[in-house]
Amino acid sequence: MRSDNLHALPDDLPVPRDDGACDHLPGTRLPTIALPATSGESVDLSGAGTPWVVVYCYPRTGKPDQEPLGGTPAWNALPGARGCTPQSCAYRDHHAQLHALGASVYGLSAQDTEYQREAVERLHLPFRLLSDARLAFAGALRLPTFTVAGQVLIRRLTLIARAGRIEKVFYPVYPADSDAERVIAWLAARKR
Repeated sequence: MRSDNLHALPDDLPVPRDDGACDHLPGTRLPTIALPATSGESVDLSGAGTPWVVVYCYPRTGKPDQEPLGGTPAWNALPGARGCTPQSCAYRDHHAQLHALGASVYGLSAQDTEYQREAVERLHLPFRLLSDARLAFAGALRLPTFTVAGQVLIRRLTLIARAGRIEKVFYPVYPADSDAERVIAWLAARKR
């Protein structure tokens, strides 16, 4: 059992710095790669049909009965690692607003679909999580990653695309639970 609260962010988390690892992404086309979704189908983000596609990339959601990779103190010490559950819950809580702005929301991580499905059910997420377990999508876009306990994970970032082309990237995303509100503000400013 975990000793911390998955739904809350500790006050003393280190702030991630913008290392320029996403500077090449605006204007880039999303790769044509079918990713397994928690709904049981495959999703090719390059052909998503809504006006806006929001893809929030996160390292990995935690489970209430398991310590994070490397243990809680080590995980919390990694800038930007902690906060996947609060980020996902914020997108859940703001899903109707995002939908009203013409956005489809997807979460994406290197976790396998079975692991992600548990998070969708437990957190009651109204959108699909996509598995990039082979890091094909991350590799095609040269997304920033980091390694913990031998596992390569995607750094926390958010892509906003229209007609298959990335128009905005939020990186680094901090704090994780404010990401959905930042995306809503950006999308709302484009409606005016």
